Amino acid sequence: MVRVRPRVRWVEAQLLMLPALLAVIGFASIAIANQRSVDAVSPVQLRPALIVGGLLLMMSLLLGLVGFRGDQVLLPVTAALAALGLVMVERFRTALAPSSDFYAGIGDRHLIYLVAGFAILFAAAATPRSLELFQRYKYTALLASLALLLVTFIFGTDVGGARLWIAVGPVQIQPSEIVKVTLVIFLAAYLAEKRDLIGSSWRVGFLRLPPIPYLAPMVVMWAASLLVLVVLNDLGSALLFFGIFLVMLYAASGRPVYVLTGLVTFAVACWLAYILFDRIGIRVQNWLDPWRDPLDTGYQQVQSDYALASGGVLGTGLGQGQPWRIPAVHTDYVFSAIGEELGLLGTTAVLILYLVLVMRGFVVGLRSLNAFNRLLATGLAATIGLQALIIIGGVVRLIPLTGITLPFVSYGGSSLLTNCLIVGLLLRISGLRRTR
Repeated sequence: MVRVRPRVRWVEAQLLMLPALLAVIGFASIAIANQRSVDAVSPVQLRPALIVGGLLLMMSLLLGLVGFRGDQVLLPVTAALAALGLVMVERFRTALAPSSDFYAGIGDRHLIYLVAGFAILFAAAATPRSLELFQRYKYTALLASLALLLVTFIFGTDVGGARLWIAVGPVQIQPSEIVKVTLVIFLAAYLAEKRDLIGSSWRVGFLRLPPIPYLAPMVVMWAASLLVLVVLNDLGSALLFFGIFLVMLYAASGRPVYVLTGLVTFAVACWLAYILFDRIGIRVQNWLDPWRDPLDTGYQQVQSDYALASGGVLGTGLGQGQPWRIPAVHTDYVFSAIGEELGLLGTTAVLILYLVLVMRGFVVGLRSLNAFNRLLATGLAATIGLQALIIIGGVVRLIPLTGITLPFVSYGGSSLLTNCLIVGLLLRISGLRRTR
């Protein structure tokens, strides 16, 4: 029996002071902006920030007590993004509660999701069980992914023209958030097992053909991504799934031809969806020229552009913007609200945090000598990076806007819990010994 030796995670504990301080200063700034007085700041106003700050420090202490020796940067970077998300949700609550009962309780709900997410993160990081269990049940993960997509198609409810959600009593679940994890697990396990064969080729005369039999499960996932686009009318999830598929296939095979072929086929599918589905066509039109219909279909994008432009370099100040002018600001357009109130410096800081988080995840994968763990870490880190890239790219009009959340920052329980699980798994991989 291996004896666990407690240790203090000094680097992590010191870095966690920054997101805790960010949350406290953010809540204090919002209270002062609303009441126009420093006297408005009280322990009651700061309670959510203090709860999260105490929880983060307790997690670091518990990780040290159980002898965890994993990465000490992943949790603080994740906590910084989550703290910013908590502050922005509080900002939306104070600004939008008078106009809608939904926003009156948004802060408390988000705090509950965040606490539950950190509990999942800790459980995933500190569990003593090996990740080989995921590798053993890779086809179960594949079937679970397809089953969740099928259930969404049959029982899902339409939101904005896309079938994304399943209602379970008063709670709504977004199955695509779970699918992105099961998809990465399957791809990591399958590619680790078949990576040598997938990287090979067959010669037929003067032609070199890919190993089609070994790519068959890959084709299934490719078809599932297109199915999400065509049947569920969800461009965001389809783009995310397909991006994960291409990143992991390239990481395992090192063959650019797979990526090029995948991009061409997906582009053709998107073009067909643009022609066949009005919702996709509207998003493309808003991407190209939202001023064509600024009071209806282009209203969100126009208001988002105004918010980003008015923020300038330093922003209007936390609590000084006008987030109520952007519909769905708490989900799709939270980055616009950050740009308005925190300016170019604030949005750049957010991008840097995502870059550090993703690159740290890649480092975790590179340091692992186990093929499955290496691919799993690569896929999980790429998932967060691609999700942030897709939604931020849509907000700033680099690509058509898609209906996915900004990881750890946007309001949404399914997204927050799943992304916390992803970071927990990355921490777990970083704590494993370097074994082949």
